[in-house]
Amino acid sequence: MWKRILLLLLLVIVGVPAGGLAYLYLRKPAQVPASAIKVAMTPERIARGRYIFQNLAHCDDCHSQRDFTRFGGPVVESGRGRGNVLSAFMKGVPGTLVAPNITPDRETGIGNWTDGEKIRAIREGVDRDGRALIPAMPYQHFRNMSDQDVESVVAYLDSLSPVRNPLPPTHLAFPIPLLIKGVPQPAGSVPAPDRSDKVKYGQYLVTLADCAGCHTPRQKFGQPIPGMELAGGQVSATSLGTVVSANISPDLETGIGRWSEEYFLKKFYDYKEYAAGGAPKTEAFTVMPWLGFSQLPPEDLGAIYAFLRTFKPVHNAVETHPDAPKMSSAAR
Repeated sequence: MWKRILLLLLLVIVGVPAGGLAYLYLRKPAQVPASAIKVAMTPERIARGRYIFQNLAHCDDCHSQRDFTRFGGPVVESGRGRGNVLSAFMKGVPGTLVAPNITPDRETGIGNWTDGEKIRAIREGVDRDGRALIPAMPYQHFRNMSDQDVESVVAYLDSLSPVRNPLPPTHLAFPIPLLIKGVPQPAGSVPAPDRSDKVKYGQYLVTLADCAGCHTPRQKFGQPIPGMELAGGQVSATSLGTVVSANISPDLETGIGRWSEEYFLKKFYDYKEYAAGGAPKTEAFTVMPWLGFSQLPPEDLGAIYAFLRTFKPVHNAVETHPDAPKMSSAAR
C-alpha cells in the first residue's frame, strides 16, 4: 500500500509540472479571426496615421533606421519602417529581440498581410499566423487605440515605400516565449476619445504613448512597482549609454509638480528645431522621444499635462544620466 502511495505521489510530482509545461507549449494566445476590412487610403487618414506612428506612439523608435550621430537619433527617411535588431542596441536582453520590417515589402516586410491582420497585430498582439508578439511593442496599451486611429495607422503603413531588409527572427530565452502567450487579448471595437474632456483625452494620449512603460520603475520580472506610478527610475542600458527615466509624477521636489502647463509645453517645443534641422548631437544621449513629441499640437500636450497632474505625487529623486561627466564644485 505504501509503495502505491509513494508511486502516486511521484506521478503527481513529476506529472503536474510536465502537464503544466505541455499546456504552456501547446496553448495558443487568446485571439479572434482578423477582420476582412480594407482600410480606405484617404489623405486625412494617412496624415492621422503618420502623426500616431511618428509622433505619438513613437513606432519609429524601434521600427525605423535612426541616425544616432545626431541628438535624439532622428529617423533616416529611406529606412523608415525597415525594422531593427533591438538587442544589438539594448543591453541585457535575454536573447535576440527584433522589431520587424513593417513596410509593404512582400518578402521581408508585411506586404502580404491583410489590413485586418495588421490591425489585430497592433491592438491584440497576434501575428498573421496566430502567434503572440513580444509585448516590448506595447500592444497592451494599443488595445485602447480607437478603431479610427488604428485604421489610420494601417493606412499610413500601407503608404510607406517597400524596403527590403531581411532580419533574423526574435528568439528569447526560455520560458519567455511560453509566458507571453498569456498577454494578447481581443480588443473588440474601441470608440474615439472624447476630446471635450481634457483629462480623459490626456489619458488616451498617455496610454498610446506608453509613458508609464518608461517612467514607472519595474520589478525583476517586468511588473510595475506598486505605488511608484510615473516616479521614474527605470534604467535603459544601451550600447550608446545608460539613461534613467525622470520622475514625472506631480511631486513638488523631485517630479513636475511645480511645472506650469506653459513650461511643460516649452520643454517639448524647445526640441522642434532639432526635429526640423537634425542638429548635431550636442546634449547627453537620451531615449526619450523628444523629437517626435515636439511635434504634438498644444491641444494634445496640454491634455497630457492635465492627465499627469491627476497622479499621486511620489517623492523619488532620479539621476537621469549616471554616466555623464560630473562637474567639479568650482565649475558649477
